[in-house]
Amino acid sequence: MLLKNQIPSADGYYMPGEFEPHRGCIMIWPDRPGSWPFGAKAAKRAFAEVAAGIAKSEKVYMLAEERLCGEAEEYLKPLVSMVKTLADAGKSVVPQVPDREGKPYTPPMSGKKEESFTLSMSGKKVESYTPPVSGEKEGPSTLPVSERKADPYMPTVEIVPISTDDAWARDVCPTFVVRDIKESHATDAKVKDKNAKDANKFHDGGEDVGYIFHDKSVNDAHELRGISWRFNAWGGEYDGLYAHWEQDDACAGRVCEYLGVPCYDAGNFVLEGGSIHSDGEGTVLVTETCLLSPGRNPKLTKEEIEEKLKQYLGAKKVIWLPHGIYGDETNEHVDNVCAFVRPGEVVLAWPEEPLKSPETERIDDPDRTGTIQLEYSRSCLKVLESERDAMGRTIHVHKLPLPRHPVCIKKEDLPGFVSEEGEAERYEGEQLAASYVNFYIANRSVLVPQFHDENDSAAVEILEKLFPEREIVPVYARDILMGGGNIHCITQQIPAENRATTTV
Repeated sequence: MLLKNQIPSADGYYMPGEFEPHRGCIMIWPDRPGSWPFGAKAAKRAFAEVAAGIAKSEKVYMLAEERLCGEAEEYLKPLVSMVKTLADAGKSVVPQVPDREGKPYTPPMSGKKEESFTLSMSGKKVESYTPPVSGEKEGPSTLPVSERKADPYMPTVEIVPISTDDAWARDVCPTFVVRDIKESHATDAKVKDKNAKDANKFHDGGEDVGYIFHDKSVNDAHELRGISWRFNAWGGEYDGLYAHWEQDDACAGRVCEYLGVPCYDAGNFVLEGGSIHSDGEGTVLVTETCLLSPGRNPKLTKEEIEEKLKQYLGAKKVIWLPHGIYGDETNEHVDNVCAFVRPGEVVLAWPEEPLKSPETERIDDPDRTGTIQLEYSRSCLKVLESERDAMGRTIHVHKLPLPRHPVCIKKEDLPGFVSEEGEAERYEGEQLAASYVNFYIANRSVLVPQFHDENDSAAVEILEKLFPEREIVPVYARDILMGGGNIHCITQQIPAENRATTTV
């Protein structure tokens, strides 16, 4: 159900923190040849590994072109205990939602009715993962062999045939908002520990009872809703990254329809999920370089944009950071530079030392030593130290180092890209916006990018201290970064409908 001319905050909805309990996570199977080189083979391995890590504690909905559903299944089933590919499960799995121009959506299905099926690998131990590709070099897997076994109680990965233009779920899928419900709705009420260091944990008389969810239908009381922003490929005709984004722009509405979640229509307001970060208590982080960029909402003032965020995200305080990560082609999304780990605490990307120059570095790169990023990060720190959040707290900043070495496009990468007309093209020596801040907080783990860099382990150690109740899962992510983003960019959490019931 598309909700027009309605405001989430007026209905009591707000954006929760990512560290709060999830119903699941949305991802999109990569395929775009201008983003993912050499048939996206390496990217698909990385996406599968991320999905497997998340699926240990929450369901993953993997969107894919109909022709790629079988391929996604083949990559995933050695890593996940249960993979479901849905074609017809008693309802249309491809929602009949028109695009932004009102044109009917032609689904990627052939119209042939097929049976849904489930592949179970319960109890089968997978000693190593050999994907269905060959003849390509790759770095060693970062998923320990001891964890490469199917858990019969592991949530599923559900492959859903919905078309998109690329694989950036964070930016094109719905931003979800929730409305608090009364305790009387709970089937097994527990008390949330407001003083717990980890905002996810609940207790009953001091005893840890795990992660708690609500098991009634989303449609029962509509505690969960989505928001469909206008998407224009990070800048539209001004500086967008590709020329055609119609499928991406319609994705949020189609996903909400599939999930049975009402969806607010934000109209022509351009925003991406990676450009906002919420603490769940009324504070939202953004960057000026992104939200004030000419390719998004040029007719709106900063004050008008802030008011939109407050209306749609239920925010009371918007903190504007001056910059993101140097070279971030999204106009410096906030999720690559700064993220809440809990209310009142953030991590901030920080270049501790001058960068070491790779052999592939372009001598005309203006930030080949990292000095520009250091100024960017300092400017963000100054703002964070001077601000208070919506609850009146000072913000505790944890510095998270950036990779010691720049991550750049190499000469041997270039033949693998096939760009369409109007699409941004890679070049040798191009510095990519590598950052450990681009992690995903799952229910029981944090998946953090790794780059075969000497600062990889330092980033993991810092996050282990910040998330003591979660497992830190390092994932080699250069093959994701090649597309322009990283783990947080390819994931979008679905909050638990009622964050005070039903233990998983």
